[in-house]
Amino acid sequence: MMSQSLVIVESPTKARTIKKFLPSGFQVKASMGHVRDLPQSASDIPKAYKSEPWSRLGVNVEKEFEPLYLVPKDKKKVIKELKEALKGADALYLATDEDREGESISWHLMEVLKPKVPVYRMVFHEITKSAIQKALKDCRQVDANLVHAQETRRILDRLVGFSLSPLLWKKIAYGLSAGRVQSAGLRLIVERERERIAFRQAQYWDLLATLGKGQSSFDAKLIEYQGKRIAQGKDFDSSTGALVSGKDLIHLKEDQAQKLQKELSLASWKVKSLEEKESSSHPAPPFITSTLQQEANRKLRLSAREAMRTAQRLYEQGFITYMRTDSVQLSQEGLAAARQNVESLYGKEYLSPEPRQYKSSSKSAQEAHEAIRPAGNQFVHPQESGLSGVELKLYELIWKRTLACQMASAKKLSLQVKVEAKEALFTASGTRILFPGFLRAYVEGSDDPEAALESQEVLLPDLKKEDLLDLKKLEVLSHETKPPARYTEASLVQTLEKEGIGRPSTYASIISTILERGYVNKVANALVPTFTGMAVVQLLERHFGDLVDYSFTSQMEGSLDEIAEGKRPYLPYLKDFYLGGKGLKVQVESKEDMIDPEESRSIKLPKLGSLQVKVGRYGPYVIRPGSDSKKDESRASLPQDLAPADLDAPALEEILKAQKDGPKPIGVDPKSGQEVYCLLGRYGAYLQLGKTPEDKKIKPRRASLPKGMDPREVDLSFALKLLSLPRDLGLHPETGKMISANNGRFGPYVVHEGDFRSLKKEDDVYTISLERALELLAEPKGGRRSSKLLKELGEHPKNKKPVQILSGRYGPYVKSGRTNASLPKEMDPEKISLEEALKLLEEKSKK
Repeated sequence: MMSQSLVIVESPTKARTIKKFLPSGFQVKASMGHVRDLPQSASDIPKAYKSEPWSRLGVNVEKEFEPLYLVPKDKKKVIKELKEALKGADALYLATDEDREGESISWHLMEVLKPKVPVYRMVFHEITKSAIQKALKDCRQVDANLVHAQETRRILDRLVGFSLSPLLWKKIAYGLSAGRVQSAGLRLIVERERERIAFRQAQYWDLLATLGKGQSSFDAKLIEYQGKRIAQGKDFDSSTGALVSGKDLIHLKEDQAQKLQKELSLASWKVKSLEEKESSSHPAPPFITSTLQQEANRKLRLSAREAMRTAQRLYEQGFITYMRTDSVQLSQEGLAAARQNVESLYGKEYLSPEPRQYKSSSKSAQEAHEAIRPAGNQFVHPQESGLSGVELKLYELIWKRTLACQMASAKKLSLQVKVEAKEALFTASGTRILFPGFLRAYVEGSDDPEAALESQEVLLPDLKKEDLLDLKKLEVLSHETKPPARYTEASLVQTLEKEGIGRPSTYASIISTILERGYVNKVANALVPTFTGMAVVQLLERHFGDLVDYSFTSQMEGSLDEIAEGKRPYLPYLKDFYLGGKGLKVQVESKEDMIDPEESRSIKLPKLGSLQVKVGRYGPYVIRPGSDSKKDESRASLPQDLAPADLDAPALEEILKAQKDGPKPIGVDPKSGQEVYCLLGRYGAYLQLGKTPEDKKIKPRRASLPKGMDPREVDLSFALKLLSLPRDLGLHPETGKMISANNGRFGPYVVHEGDFRSLKKEDDVYTISLERALELLAEPKGGRRSSKLLKELGEHPKNKKPVQILSGRYGPYVKSGRTNASLPKEMDPEKISLEEALKLLEEKSKK
């Protein structure tokens, strides 16, 4: 038997892609991610270690912080297959990702497989023929420093989580947990909510004039009166609502604005000055991990996790370079491909005069890798990629951004006009695009570059100094200052990067962890802390301040970077962090008895008077203390999705009253004759048809209220509309089974026998027809590439469905009804007979 080399990667997709570029004699297998980890629960710990005091941690802190690594049950079969494949190999190539996680996976594979053949570490940042061939020639050994950095991070996370989580169970509520980096990220969100709670609104007025010259008109805004600037939103203190002291401004009130309106309506208006200025704007650098997550959130509404999962699939299929990077540089190959694309698509005049290379502004950036770009020396055009759904959208985003970074700067002409009327000064600004440059291809935050170009142009009429203008309209405008905006995933990633909290590869897990633990709710695109999240941050701030201190967290990341670069030994760092004089172990042991559970469960909120908000085992609740004892106190559960900054005493009093008096119907359903109620539950407000039956097995019809909707604003017609779901649309003509429409966690959908399809923007879940539902169900699921029909062989004798040969993502296959069977490599899809196809389908059905 001819010997061959074994290549191990993390996933089957990556294995299939890399296999295409390897010479014959190479076998590729997938490890399915990490093959070993620390114990996840007490039941995982082997009997030999259960009695050890450190076994719960999974790290022997008394013996050089030695981790207890175990192979999870679901990975034992994988390890067995890898060992079997290694038996016939004459060399082992470890081709896991080039970051710390990938290096760690390679090291663990060596530890578990114990290879007796030569081992090579194969690294590449894109899966193309040239990159794979180069990686084969330039193999190295596993980098111990990268492995130590990953292991140190894992141990730190375990020490923090397993030391503080039991404390949270005792002092706040069972099941809570604290994470090393997640806690600092959560604190950012909580602090923003506190700013919103402290916010005091200010109101101010100004004037807007519509002025004309000839047939043209434009708007001008009041900026000065009697030589003093008119106050705008930025001039008010957000915590008091008053003007910031020390500024000589006019805070225009409504009556003053109306008086000025009358005065200026009779004035003559003329151009006082014109200032023309030519400027250039330059394209943003190509994507790095953090900026890709931000733009994917802003433009495609993808979460950080969804963006990274999609990017991972694109990388593993060979469409883009490695997606975990903080380098903004492009290789010479990438530069040449981008510039060639620009010239062929837009013309030579749209190319930047010289190739653009960018420098990272982040102190922690590692410039050894490359920015995220389309893979190879010839970029695949999105329309020719064969991709669909979210994969196509994200690839197109990366493709456009890469091209734009090598395009010419946009040139603009700005004109600022100042117009005087008596003692008042108004201003108007205009912008004209002289040359669009990179804006033709890509505008940050905009889906449509052409539309964005149009919106950036504001044209003013041809004006000269001393020109007299006609006053067409003069409006008094009222304004209110707004509280600081809550974080979105995009703005949180931006702040995490700025503060040095975590690293680009960890941002997605930080956000997903705090959402999954119930510390944060996502309302529309905003991240809102829950009362539980506020309680956790409150306790950590009071007693373990360093762990949620941004600079301390950033310094920890810097230390891990130094370990990865071989500039710092990992063991002394771990010892100091956990066992040092001010180490975590000492802090937890000394402070545990000092932490008051009652205080820890109480959320400090202003504007509530005597009312108290607390967190318990079953979620948040409000208490109105009694006059003498606990016997006459009132309490009521609060919905989990209630935003702390939106809470005030009247709203809480209403919840307490509803709890005391019981629910009141908002009307009667004319069809059933049952009363309709709007109730508050643990997970928010919901509607219910009829009273709650005593028999808990009987479930009344219910519908959740849309997030952010005030239960007090719900009327009967809207309630009945929500309660009409799920809607039965009719029977599927092929199966005779019901098709239904409903609202779900990810939006409205139609479903048939467990096959779901999301509704499009133009569809309405309350009016969608059976015909439209059948159209949606016939479409391939989003994110998948649609299969191409090659030929139809005839009818299946049993299910009476057509037997088809299709070309799919992984090659040709035969399909009939819901059964698919891949064609063997030796079988020509053009020559296959109906009998051969039926045999393949029968074999697949048996399996």
